[in-house]
Amino acid sequence: MGNDEDSRELFQVTLITPLGEKILTAGRKEPLWDAAQAAGVFLQAICHQGRCLTCAGRLLKPGRFDPGRAESYFPQDRAAGFVLLCTAKPRSDLYIKTHAEDEMRMHRLKHGLPAPYA
Repeated sequence: MGNDEDSRELFQVTLITPLGEKILTAGRKEPLWDAAQAAGVFLQAICHQGRCLTCAGRLLKPGRFDPGRAESYFPQDRAAGFVLLCTAKPRSDLYIKTHAEDEMRMHRLKHGLPAPYA
């Protein structure tokens, strides 16, 4: 029997932003950045293609997501809990620290991965 979350269409997403905690709902086919924007939460983004890292977030609690069509997302990023909010779609409720761009760039440099604008 499958996980109840496998059939859910909506998920609660808690974003820890520099301006405080924001809670919103995101659909399983909706990029997290789009859901935040629709809820009135401003998040940084430049490329909206999962390449520039400007939209990076980091899971603060275990959670599942589909990285979507990110052009530059690696297994090491997922293992470290990084999420590219412009392309990622929820597959569980999520608790994410936003504005993790510098942190993700340092992670990428440490692992010899592309780190645009570093």
